[in-house]
Amino acid sequence: MSKRDYYEVLGVAKDASDRDIKKAYKRLAMKYHPDRTAGDKDLEAKFKEVKEAYEILGDSQKRQTYDQFGHAAFEQGGGGGHGGFGGGADFGDIFGDVFGDIFGGGGGRRQSRQQRGADLRYNLDLSLEEAVRGKDVEIKVPTWVSCEPCDGSGAKKGSKPQTCGTCQGHGQVQMRQGFFAVQQTCPTCNGSGQIISDPCNKCHGQGRVEKTKTLSVKIPAGVDTGDRIRLAGEGEAGQHGAPAGDLYVQVSVREHPIFVRDGSNLYCEVPLSFTTAALGGEIEVPTLDGRAKLKIPSECQTDKMFRMRGKGVKSVRGGAVGDLICKVIIETPVNLNDRQKELLRELDESMGGNSSRHRPKEQGFFDGVKKFFDDLTK
Repeated sequence: MSKRDYYEVLGVAKDASDRDIKKAYKRLAMKYHPDRTAGDKDLEAKFKEVKEAYEILGDSQKRQTYDQFGHAAFEQGGGGGHGGFGGGADFGDIFGDVFGDIFGGGGGRRQSRQQRGADLRYNLDLSLEEAVRGKDVEIKVPTWVSCEPCDGSGAKKGSKPQTCGTCQGHGQVQMRQGFFAVQQTCPTCNGSGQIISDPCNKCHGQGRVEKTKTLSVKIPAGVDTGDRIRLAGEGEAGQHGAPAGDLYVQVSVREHPIFVRDGSNLYCEVPLSFTTAALGGEIEVPTLDGRAKLKIPSECQTDKMFRMRGKGVKSVRGGAVGDLICKVIIETPVNLNDRQKELLRELDESMGGNSSRHRPKEQGFFDGVKKFFDDLTK
């Protein structure tokens, strides 16, 4: 007898969302669950069919395979053992899947007694130069590490933890009321699945102790604010020998007195003298590799941008080196003596008859102002 289409079993369309599939599964699992059907073999078979359909459609990768190849992908071991039931359904686990979200069963699935250690974050401040070039840094991280005398077991040397008799090592116990079931943390072992009758003197049965670790971290060249460096296994040690979490080094680049970084490019403002702006010339500008020459054309206006290619940053993610963009800011002369003031007056008088030629922006501005007021009086 051929199997029914899994979408038909759950009563959903083929383009149904993951949420709709889960809702349909929960509704049918409650309807056909053996605790509610009093041993009815037909309804039990429907429950198994619903569970099988959800095992495929509830997993995005399996669902994609099913959409492409159908039931054949999960027959004869073709689905990696994921299709069908083998020796029958595990009603206890699936019952918890259905009702765990409602009754606080912690997700319902049987939890591992080994709880992985927590991930840690370390905030690392770098200068722009350090971020661009990369460096090796040493950091000190207060954390939990595995206890050496007991090798993380929590039991005194020469002894070992015993399996909890209440939960049989699962870390959880199931309480039933009618057809409802609620999984709770085992009150005897507090979820560890083990009883330590002779705890280690150093860690007092936890299997870990507090310690400040010193770590060497290689900062790759080109990192920027917001980048993270993951150090696998350098987070908190888990209890009772459980795997350690990870340490994430969060990079923050301090403000620079000269440069502003935007991706692979650098920006800076360069002061320019009045005479160099008018006559042109060559000036020195700073780069991260030292000084560089920048040619200024004559009659240069303030806020003009100059691009120096390849003088920016190479991103940690690869690609070409960015550019340095220099914006010139023309400085008005200050602290002038009498002779200098007289020369400026002479210069201004010499240009007085041809203001539009020498100061095109000024002439355009005042023409615009005149038009604005003429329009107001119309």
